[in-house]
Amino acid sequence: MCKEVEELLKMRALAEEKYGKELVTIARKAGGHTEISTLRASFDQLKTQIENIGNFHIEVSDILKEEVKKIETFRERQKEQRKKFESIMEKVQKKKISLFKKTMESKRNYELKCREVKEAEQGVEKTTAASKHIEKARHRAKQCRQAANEAEKLYFTNIVQLESVRQDWEETHKSTCEVFQQLEGDRISMLRCALWDHCNHFSMQCVKEDEFYEEVRKILEQCDINTDINCFIEMKRTGCSPPEPIVFENFYPKETSGDSNGQAHFAGGEDTMRFSDPPLESSVRSNSDSPQNSRSTLMSVGESELSDGGYGPPPGLQKAASVATVSADEDSFIVLYAYTAEEEDELDISRGDVVRVLDQGEDGWWTVEKNGLTGLVPGNYLGKIRPTNTQ
Repeated sequence: MCKEVEELLKMRALAEEKYGKELVTIARKAGGHTEISTLRASFDQLKTQIENIGNFHIEVSDILKEEVKKIETFRERQKEQRKKFESIMEKVQKKKISLFKKTMESKRNYELKCREVKEAEQGVEKTTAASKHIEKARHRAKQCRQAANEAEKLYFTNIVQLESVRQDWEETHKSTCEVFQQLEGDRISMLRCALWDHCNHFSMQCVKEDEFYEEVRKILEQCDINTDINCFIEMKRTGCSPPEPIVFENFYPKETSGDSNGQAHFAGGEDTMRFSDPPLESSVRSNSDSPQNSRSTLMSVGESELSDGGYGPPPGLQKAASVATVSADEDSFIVLYAYTAEEEDELDISRGDVVRVLDQGEDGWWTVEKNGLTGLVPGNYLGKIRPTNTQ
């Protein structure tokens, strides 16, 4: 079984080494460089501990390889000792078998000589005293008896030698069995300790891995959503207020007037709008929500002459400007360009209309209200109205 345990530890060592190297590679290739603050620290800690676990698996693999070398050395030493005693036992066994065969051969020869003596004596008894062959029969019986005695001595000697060899074989066999038993006890003890150490290594590995992951959990306990969000704001902030919207800039030169005509002012500057187009009387609608302001700001054509000898804007534009000053709140805009609705959620507007903006969409489409109707219009088609004081 030493060979089987040795192969098991070899394969386990290779698996641990491969797994450890893969963990190290995974930890080193993991990204997370774009993350910040506490979550970045937690992820970095996880990568570090994964690499530590991978290195620990590689260390376990090295320990298993050392165990394999110890088992291999032990197995080779036992193999040599077993071979030595088996060789001694084999020699004694061969000697015993050879002497046993020799003894059995001498036994058969002894029995054969004894039968010959018996036959010779029987022949002497059958021969009469007056017979001339009696001497020959006696001489033959004597020779057979001598041969039987020699065969008996040889047989007895072989028996004594065989017993001596048998006793030596028995003692050698006992001592060899004791040695083999000791070798087997050493083998079982060694394998038991190896398997015990093997289990201890992997129990320690589980405990160590849990300690590594506990370090990650400690860092994760410090991970805070608000902290990470505030850190991102501190790193990426561009200011305390959003950028100003793009406003209308008057293309026409600035005109100075000292009369009391109402003027439409836009976010692009303090310029008075001048138009070369026909009057906008047909497209400009007064604000029905504030008729008093509308009436207070309208001027007659006769009052259009300025104090410095100049003239005010044309009557149509004067009316549009007057309407533009009706709504003084921040949600009032004047329509700069006409737009025809193309979708159900859009609104038709005409140049000179005054609308109230309900929502300024980031996509450039604004939700406006006109005469009780709401819909989407292009935001860049509107101009901001700023209130002016009449003189």
